[in-house]
Amino acid sequence: MKQKETIMQDVHVAQEKLLSSVKLSLNDAEALLREAAHATGDRADELREQALAALKQTREALYDAQDEVLAQGRKAARAADEYVHDNPWQAIGVAGMAGLLFGLLLTRR
Repeated sequence: MKQKETIMQDVHVAQEKLLSSVKLSLNDAEALLREAAHATGDRADELREQALAALKQTREALYDAQDEVLAQGRKAARAADEYVHDNPWQAIGVAGMAGLLFGLLLTRR
């Protein structure tokens, strides 16, 4: 169970890091585009390029986060698999109880 809690904490930290990075990058891009709307000539082109670079950075951060989430998902699946192999009767009991509760909920409607 400790391993599961650690994995969940790692996932939460990765989510917070991603959200922070995306918000910062999008705010930067928005500010640059707003400034570019009022600028002319070379300055406007420079600002647009900076905004595009910020959006590219956001896209890369999202791809990195996707890879991290997939890796964490694999870790969680491995941990669950190991737990079930180490504690098969507990896993069967939990699955049975979950099925029973689900069945009770369905029959009450």
